[in-house]
Amino acid sequence: MKDEKFHFIGVCGTAMGSVAAGMVERGYQVTGSDQAVYPPMSDFLAEKGIEITEGYAAENIPADATTVVIGNAISRGNDEAEAVLNRRLLYRSLPEVLKEYFLRGHRNLVVSGTHGKTTTSSLLAWIFESAGKNPSFMIGGIPRNFGQGARFTDSEFVVMEGDEYDTAFFDKRSKFLHYLPEVVVINNIEFDHADIYDSLEEIKLTFERQLKIVPQNGVAYINGDDQNCLSVAEGAACPVRRVGLGENCDLQITEIIYEQGGSRFKLDGDVYDLPMVGEFNVRNAAMAVMAAKSGGLPVGEIQKGLSSFEGIARRQEERGSVNGIAVVDDFAHHPTAIGLAIRALRQRYEGRRLWVIFEPRSNTTRRNIFQNDLAEALGEADLVVLPAVPDPEKVAVEERLDPEKLVSDIQNSGTEAWYLGEVDEIVSHVTGRAIEGDVIAVLSNGGFGGIHPKLLAALKKE
Repeated sequence: MKDEKFHFIGVCGTAMGSVAAGMVERGYQVTGSDQAVYPPMSDFLAEKGIEITEGYAAENIPADATTVVIGNAISRGNDEAEAVLNRRLLYRSLPEVLKEYFLRGHRNLVVSGTHGKTTTSSLLAWIFESAGKNPSFMIGGIPRNFGQGARFTDSEFVVMEGDEYDTAFFDKRSKFLHYLPEVVVINNIEFDHADIYDSLEEIKLTFERQLKIVPQNGVAYINGDDQNCLSVAEGAACPVRRVGLGENCDLQITEIIYEQGGSRFKLDGDVYDLPMVGEFNVRNAAMAVMAAKSGGLPVGEIQKGLSSFEGIARRQEERGSVNGIAVVDDFAHHPTAIGLAIRALRQRYEGRRLWVIFEPRSNTTRRNIFQNDLAEALGEADLVVLPAVPDPEKVAVEERLDPEKLVSDIQNSGTEAWYLGEVDEIVSHVTGRAIEGDVIAVLSNGGFGGIHPKLLAALKKE
């Protein structure tokens, strides 16, 4: 057992818990606390021998703790955070711990961008796993091939989903600036995270800073069809390769074929099969292919990994089908992602009527900054249902999304739409009107009141 002793404040977060477990596996002593201690994370941490205290209190921090890891969800006023400052303890953010204990000296492949990070990083991690490289990874979702979103191995390769969100209350830089990248992927750049950034220019600046830390013997793959990506990459000190559909791209995606069960495309002279539909998934896969090539994997291994990918929980995941009516779960919450998700669902469920139930739950979609964009994106569905804005008190009234106006705008575009405040009301309304062949897609980045099993149970009763 190593002498250093770590205490994690907010240990039950997916990333925090995974890193805490990784520290134990490396021989460090670890304790933790959280205000919400429940399975599966509580069971996972208990199996690792990590002592967890429920609730935050100054006395939770062991007297002999050498380092306190403060989670991104922790803010000033938290009893333990205040105790750390008062006692002048050594404290670090989670990305700092990752940098010093898991990433330094490794070949780190960092996938970033407004959309597609989870899919691209999941594909990339699986390609390396399929090729026998046993990579470490940290991903903001659960790839079905792995059944977990993070693990740390002795491999030289680490695949990181690179989030532009801030690091901690004491470090407002983007998380990905700590990840020591050899390879960076930038899928796309749009305005998001309105609670952190005031403008698109601020977001572009943090991506410019990310490119500044890619070494000259590394590489950045950027979306060559995205003007914001091109702008950010101007003057980059590292090699930059443009990947996309346009003729100006260094690596052009061509000969795309969409079928009900997947897609096929050609890139850099080779053909790849992907068991996913939609242009955005082809773009994600192309980025994963090039990043894997940078890691030295042969084309045959990349093709094998790509074709055997099983998808990601909560990304176009069919939760069940009753009487010919499918219920699909998807994480999309930004207007662009919503539009892409709807178009992919059209391809996957060709000719079927599409319901979209959208929960405006993210810090950005609670705000009216995307009031018009959401109407345009959601209007691509056949039928749309919106609930009340969750936790409306977190946003000032004058800045808050107006879901009733949003529904009215969608109706004016020719799409049937309803504003229904509560989950049970939504379930009753949708299942009472759904017909055989319908697809009910639920778009949310949260649990949405357990709406998926409620929909399936109600459909069985119809």
